[in-house]
Amino acid sequence: MRKRQKFVLTALALAAGLWGIHAIPVALEWRYWLIALLVGISAVGSGWALREGLSGIEWLTVVLPPTLFAAGVGLFYILLPTHWLARLAIVTMFGVGQYALLLTANIFSVAAIRTIALFRAAGAVGFVMTMLTGFLLYDSILSFREAWWWSAPLVAIVSILLLLPALWSVEVENKISLKVIKYTVWLAVLQGLMAVAISFWPVSLTVASLFLTTMLYIYLGISQHHFSQRLFSRTVWEYVTIGVVVLVTMLITSAYG
Repeated sequence: MRKRQKFVLTALALAAGLWGIHAIPVALEWRYWLIALLVGISAVGSGWALREGLSGIEWLTVVLPPTLFAAGVGLFYILLPTHWLARLAIVTMFGVGQYALLLTANIFSVAAIRTIALFRAAGAVGFVMTMLTGFLLYDSILSFREAWWWSAPLVAIVSILLLLPALWSVEVENKISLKVIKYTVWLAVLQGLMAVAISFWPVSLTVASLFLTTMLYIYLGISQHHFSQRLFSRTVWEYVTIGVVVLVTMLITSAYG
């Protein structure tokens, strides 16, 4: 079976599994176990579809993004209204997203051996999917409405899982460098602190999730430019401007306003 056929089969199977999570008449608590099962199947399915090009650390850095995407969409999925049209849209988006991530992962796994013309395009797609996955996971964590000492560590852990493959993909080495590890840990800690700060701010769940996603966008964007030695003052100011706009929006939409 060709790789693309494996990618399509994996994406369709996972999309069907996501639809089945709502179709099966079980209590909400059991749906979380079904999501965990879907995440496990996503990891195994992604590894199966990509195994011909994977070696060493790539089994973590390449397989992790589609697995996290399955977790993010799955957790967000059970928060949706029961209308079938809304769920169909999410399932369709999930299937397309999984296929795109598998294509991107395939490019990264081969790029570790030789240079590929599609490498930059794959990096752009991976960056966008990291932002989308981050928003879904942050939104799911904050939706539990728990205290900051519960939500902030979870945000930091999720950020580590998001940042590690995203930073590794800039240089695509056969190992995870100490530089990547340091940046991943410190940026995740900073993201956890942002989660603490936002927990005291009277904003809606969506605004809080967008704030954390925007911070992830700034951290990761600047770091990736730095890793690729293309970080200039203009680039930094562009990211800072986005951060200021989001902060002003939060101030306007908050209850203090």
